[in-house]
Amino acid sequence: MRRTLTRLTLPAALTAVLLAGCTSTATPSADATDAATDSATSAVTDVDPADADTTVEAELAANHDHVTSDTTWDAASAVTVTLDGTTAHADGDGVQVDGGTVTITAAGTYVLTGTLTDGQVVVDTADDEQVTVVLDGASITSSTTSALQVTAAEEVVVGLAQGSSNTLADAATYADADAEDAPDAALFSTADLTIAGAGSLQVTGNANDGIASKDDLVLASGTVAVTAVDDGVRGKDALVVLDGALTVEAGGDGLKSDADDDATRGYVHVAGGTADVTSGDDGITATTDVLVGGGSVSAVAGGGASQAASVTDDLSPKGLAAGAALVVGGGQLRVDAADDALHSDGNLTVTDGDVQLSAGDDAAHAEAGLLVEGGTVDVAACVEGLEGTVVTVTGGDVTVVASDDAVNGSDPATSAPEQAVEGVEVAVTGGTVVLHADGDGIDSNGTVTISGGTVVVDGPARGPEAAFDANGAITVSGGVLLATGAGEMAQTPAVSSPQSFVSLTSDEAVPAGSVVHVVAEDGTLVATFETGRDVRNVVYSSGDVVADATYRLVVGGSASGESVGGLRAGGDATGGTERATATAGVASGGTGGPGGAPGGGTAPQPPTGDDAWPQAPTDGGGRPQPPAGDGRRPEAPTDGRTPPARPGDAGTGSSA
Repeated sequence: MRRTLTRLTLPAALTAVLLAGCTSTATPSADATDAATDSATSAVTDVDPADADTTVEAELAANHDHVTSDTTWDAASAVTVTLDGTTAHADGDGVQVDGGTVTITAAGTYVLTGTLTDGQVVVDTADDEQVTVVLDGASITSSTTSALQVTAAEEVVVGLAQGSSNTLADAATYADADAEDAPDAALFSTADLTIAGAGSLQVTGNANDGIASKDDLVLASGTVAVTAVDDGVRGKDALVVLDGALTVEAGGDGLKSDADDDATRGYVHVAGGTADVTSGDDGITATTDVLVGGGSVSAVAGGGASQAASVTDDLSPKGLAAGAALVVGGGQLRVDAADDALHSDGNLTVTDGDVQLSAGDDAAHAEAGLLVEGGTVDVAACVEGLEGTVVTVTGGDVTVVASDDAVNGSDPATSAPEQAVEGVEVAVTGGTVVLHADGDGIDSNGTVTISGGTVVVDGPARGPEAAFDANGAITVSGGVLLATGAGEMAQTPAVSSPQSFVSLTSDEAVPAGSVVHVVAEDGTLVATFETGRDVRNVVYSSGDVVADATYRLVVGGSASGESVGGLRAGGDATGGTERATATAGVASGGTGGPGGAPGGGTAPQPPTGDDAWPQAPTDGGGRPQPPAGDGRRPEAPTDGRTPPARPGDAGTGSSA
C-alpha cells in the first residue's frame, strides 16, 4: 500500500511521522532517529495493523525504486590508470594526476591497477553519462581522506575485475572533515553508486564508515568485505543487495539507510546474495523499510543475546530495525541481538523464508501489526517472543522459547490495563504455533482468537503465569489447541466459543517427560502428548471435543507418530492412570491476571559453547524445548501475597 505520509521539511518532524507507534512507553530505536534525536516530537501518524498484510514485492512496487546501472564494461576501450606508490599515470584522456591524487574528469570506463601507498582517486565530472571505475588488482590507501571519492557524477559503477583482489583504506582523521559534502567513508560517493564484478574488495574505514553513498548504493555482485569504526555500508536514499557476498564488521550499524525527508527513500532491500553482519549497534537499519526478499542474511548485533545486560537507553543493538515496515519474504535470516532481533516502529511481516532468532529482549516486535503468513520462524532464546498491538499467524511454522511471554498482544500507549483494550488481539487462523514460555504462553491486553491451525502452549510450570492471560475473551472456532501449565491462574476459552474445549486439572503435578492422553468417556483417544515440563492443568480443543461430554486425563501408556511441540499423532492409553475428569465446555481454574505490558522480563541466557548459533534442546519430534534449571524464575510466594515484580515490568498489576 502506498504511503500517504505528509512530506515535511524538518527532519525531526518527518522522522516522527515515519516512526509510527512511538510513545513515551516505548522508546524508538536509535537507528531510525539518528538525524533527529535531539528534537523529535511525540507526534506520529497512526499505522494500521491491517497493512501488515503485505509482501516485499508490494512494498517495492508501491514505495521504492533504485538506480539500475550498466554493470558490464569493455576493458579494450577503457583508459588504464597505473597506480605507482605516491603517483600514477594514465594511457588516455579524462584523467588528471597531481602527486598522489588521481582525478577522473569525464564519463567512461577506467581500469585501475597497481598500488597507491598514500593518495586518493577522485571522480569529479559534470557529464551526464555513467562513470565506471574498474579495480583490477588495485590497492589505494590515504593518510588524509577517503581512498576513493565521488564528488560529482550522475552515477558511478565500481567494477571488480574477474579474479582480482582490491583494497581501499582511508585515514583515521580527515583533513577535509569540515568541508561541505565532506567524505566520511573509505569509499564515498555523492552520486548513485553500484558495486559489481567477479573480483573481491576489502574496505577499511578507519575514521567513520566503510562504504557510503548520499544517494542509492547497490551491491549487484562481487565479494566485498568491510571493516569500519562506525557504520559498515550506508546508502542514504537506498541500500540494495542484489547478489554477491558481503561481510561487514562495524562498530556502529552494519547496513544502513537513513534518508528522513521522503517516505519512499531511506530503505534497505536484500534481494539475494549473502550478507554476514557483525555490528556494535543495529545489524540492518532503515528510516523507512527493511525488506528481505531472498539470499542469506546473518546479523549479530551488540554481541548477541548473551549481552542483553549491556543494553542502555543510548545503545540498544537490534538485529533488523525499521522505522515503517519490516518484511521478510524469503531466503534465510539468522539474527542474534542484544536487544530485539526484529523490530519495527510500524508493521512487521513474515510471508516466507527460514527465520532463526535469538534476542536479549523481544524476538520480533512491532508497534502496530505483526503478521506471520508463511515460512519458518524459530526463536531459540528471548525474553518475549512475538509482540505487537495485533499479532496474527495465518500460516507457516512458529516456534518460540521465551523466558517471559511467548506471544504478547499489547498497546504501547497503555500500561498493563485491567480491562480489555479495543484493537489489541492475538489471532491464529492457520499454520503451527509452538510456544515454550516461562511467563505466559499467550498474553493479550485484548482478545485471543483461534480459528485454525495447530497451537501448542508449553506453559509455565509455576504460577502466577499461565498458558493464557487475556483481558478480553479467548475464542476458539477451529483448529487444534493444546495448552498446559501450572494451573493456578489457568484461563480457558470462553464458554460461548463455537468449538468446544475441555479443561482438566490434576491434583498433583504431572512430571516433565510424561505421556498424557485426553480420553473420551467411551474410551476413544482424543489427544496424546508428551509434557515438556511439570504440568497440572491441560486445556484441549479440537473438532473432536463434544460440548457437555465427559473427558479423562490419563498419564502413562505410549505415544506414536509425528510430534508438533510434543502433541503426537497417535498413542495408546492402555495401562495409564486417570488423574482428572472434566466436562467439555466448562471453564475451570482462575480467570488470569491483567494482560502484560510491552517488554519487561528477565533476559534469556542462550546456550554457549563452540556452536555460535544458540540451539534449544528438542523433544522427540525435533521441536525446541525451553531451557530447564537456572533459567526459570524463582517459585512464587505460597502465602497468598502478590509476587514481586520482575525487572523491566511496566505499570502496576502486570502479569507480563
